[in-house]
Amino acid sequence: GDARVRGQTGVVSERRGSYPFIDFRLLNNTTLSGEIGTKKKVKRLLSFQRYFHASRLLRGIVPQASLYLLDEDYLGQARHMLSKVGMWDFDIFLFDRLTNGNSLVTLLCHLFNVHGLIHHFQLDMVTLHRFFVMVQEDYHSQNPYHNAVHAADVTQAMHCYLREPKLASFLTPSDIMLGLLAAAAHDVDHPGVNQPFLIKTKHHLASLYQNISVLENHHWRSTIGMLRESRLLAHLPKEVTQDIEQQLGSLILATDINRQNEFLIRLKSHLDNQDLRLEDAQDRHFMLQIALKCADICNPCRVWDLSKQWSERVCEEFYRQGDLEQKFELEISPLCNQQKDTIPSIQIGFMTYIVEPLFERWAQFTGNTPLSENMLNHLRRNKAKWRSLLHKQHSSSRNNDHSGQVTGSQEQTLNEEETP
Repeated sequence: GDARVRGQTGVVSERRGSYPFIDFRLLNNTTLSGEIGTKKKVKRLLSFQRYFHASRLLRGIVPQASLYLLDEDYLGQARHMLSKVGMWDFDIFLFDRLTNGNSLVTLLCHLFNVHGLIHHFQLDMVTLHRFFVMVQEDYHSQNPYHNAVHAADVTQAMHCYLREPKLASFLTPSDIMLGLLAAAAHDVDHPGVNQPFLIKTKHHLASLYQNISVLENHHWRSTIGMLRESRLLAHLPKEVTQDIEQQLGSLILATDINRQNEFLIRLKSHLDNQDLRLEDAQDRHFMLQIALKCADICNPCRVWDLSKQWSERVCEEFYRQGDLEQKFELEISPLCNQQKDTIPSIQIGFMTYIVEPLFERWAQFTGNTPLSENMLNHLRRNKAKWRSLLHKQHSSSRNNDHSGQVTGSQEQTLNEEETP
């Protein structure tokens, strides 16, 4: 039942189609019996799902709804947007509509071209396009947040960060390709639930990765599987592809939010000691990790209309997990209880304790460039708007209380939101 294959380079990858499918029969069995059942039963229930998901692309069948079926007017608008792909107000939702849901493939083809990566690495365009389609197809459109549009948004942000003068002057073509590939594939095959959910439901991926960076390991190993299957880099020397696979893993694993403090402490130390040497590959790689972490959580730093959409989407995904946990009588995870965890309170906490510390350090690294200042300004304005909405919610809640007093549960919620 092991979904992995070991390639010649020795890096364990996951076979196509082994995505973390949440089978409700298995989950129901878990809640009733306290165990997930035999390995044989798990393998039987997952085997058809894996085959069905993998067989289309293994046979070389690509989706029919491609970019080239679009009306010329839409193509023209999409091309115009790509000419401004380095602007921070880039609307990825509009771009996805203009490309008929192919925002990630279209964006990647464009960025690989403008960065000169196709020529530098002598990449075959047909193979490259096929690989990008594989990545896009392995995101799940039913996820409100962790889908291909999020991947495209992170990739566009990564492109902006790679152009920051402090970093750009030192980057090699290999650095740029790694940054874009990691951004595009950092959440590939995401099931729409978090690591604690996979652990407490005894999901096979949690066992596979021993409850450590479960999703991030899956995203990385799935990416390696697609790279090998597509043979995109087969013409490069073995040691080069081996290094690319390892560095991709290091970048994608850095997006594990549980490692946030680890990276912040290291970044603060480098900045305080002024000992970052971007001539050294190790320090450049570390800053690529930081750039990817920033790109992954940059939604609060976007213009309000875009930021609000992302906030609503991620909370919808949280609430879906909470509803699933409630249905199967599991403990509802933090931030997943729609009755208690409001979008404003979730976003204020996220901005305060996760986003602000990281982006303030990023601005310190870049030297407070116009982009960094722009992002921090959006972050402060967006946080103020969420605070205003939260205040209105609390006022409305008080007005609806017949006694005219804040209830005990509301008082507890208020105290929790003001406490780190």
